[in-house]
Amino acid sequence: MFMNTRSNFDESLKELKSLQLKMADEAETAIKNAMLSLLNQDIELANKVINNDNIIDDLEYEIHEKALMLIAMQSPVAKDLRRLHVALRVSSEVERLGDIAVNIAKSVVHIGDEKHLKELIDIPRMMEMALEMLTEAITAFYAEDPALAKKCAEKDDQVDKMFGELVKELLTYIPQNPDFTNQIIQLAFVCRFIERIADHSTNIAENVVYLETGKRFNLNK
Repeated sequence: MFMNTRSNFDESLKELKSLQLKMADEAETAIKNAMLSLLNQDIELANKVINNDNIIDDLEYEIHEKALMLIAMQSPVAKDLRRLHVALRVSSEVERLGDIAVNIAKSVVHIGDEKHLKELIDIPRMMEMALEMLTEAITAFYAEDPALAKKCAEKDDQVDKMFGELVKELLTYIPQNPDFTNQIIQLAFVCRFIERIADHSTNIAENVVYLETGKRFNLNK
C-alpha cells in the first residue's frame, strides 16, 4: 500500500515538474520574441507576446492547484514538502518573467516605428546574459543541482553592472536628442526589465539551494 502511494506521489511530482518546464519554456519564448520585436520593430510580434500572456498565467494556476492538492491529499514531509513549496515559488517567479516579456513588448509598441536613435548592441548583449542565467536556473531546478544554481546567481552582479552603465549612457542622449526622449526612456525601461529577468533567475536558483539544504540565503550577497 505504501509503495503504491509513494509511486503515485512520485508520478504526480514528475507531472508537476513537466508543467513547470512547459511554463518556463513559454516564458523564455515570450522573452525572446519580445526582444526580437524590439530589434526588428515588429509591432505585430510584440502584440502577440502581450496577447499570449494568459498561456503562462493559466499554467501557473494549474501548477498551484496541483501542488496544493498534493499537499492536502498526501501530507508530505521533509524534502517532499520542500519540493512542493519550491514548485509554488518557482512558478510564481516564472509568471513574473512572463509579465516582463509583456512589459518589454509594451515598450516596443510605445516606440512604434520611430527609427532607433542608435543601433541596439549592448541591450541584446545584456539580454543574452540574462537568458543564460534563466537557462541555468531552470536546468538547476530540473536537475536539483545547487552547484549550477550558485553558478547562475554569481552572474547577477554582471547584469546589474551592465544595467547601470546602459541606463547612464541612454540618459546622456536626451539633451542632444530631445525628440527621441520617449524612445530613450522606453529603452531604459527595457534595460530595467532585463535586469529583473536576472533577479528572478537568481530567485529560482536560491530556491534550488533551499530545496537541497532546507536553508534560505542570498546567493549573490
